[in-house]
Amino acid sequence: MLLRANTGYMDGHWAMPAGHVEQGESAIAAAVRELREEVGLEVQPADLVPLTAMHRTGGNGEPIDERVDFFFEVSTWSGEPRLMEPEKAAGLEWYALDALPEPLVVQEARVLEALAKGEELPAVIVQGFA
Repeated sequence: MLLRANTGYMDGHWAMPAGHVEQGESAIAAAVRELREEVGLEVQPADLVPLTAMHRTGGNGEPIDERVDFFFEVSTWSGEPRLMEPEKAAGLEWYALDALPEPLVVQEARVLEALAKGEELPAVIVQGFA
């Protein structure tokens, strides 16, 4: 988990490595790139196991506030996790699912807490919509 800092979004909250899909990039390619950029891990696309997707909104009516997040599990990688972007994160730590840090980024907390309870995740989670 990364402790977000200096990003303007959920700073001071713990989060999984994540980021935005760049133009011309698939969600899988983005996950591989973000793991490399944020924590220095090399992951093969075939080793990313989809867990769920989340369509979420903050409910303010702004299109930029409506997002789709893809959550993957990975158990095979090369490299040692290290803080690659100290200007965007104040810490990097491993946590067991039954001992997660607080506060967590809200949408990630929902997925991690379900995993900790052994709950089956739906293919798509909808959050914040009426």
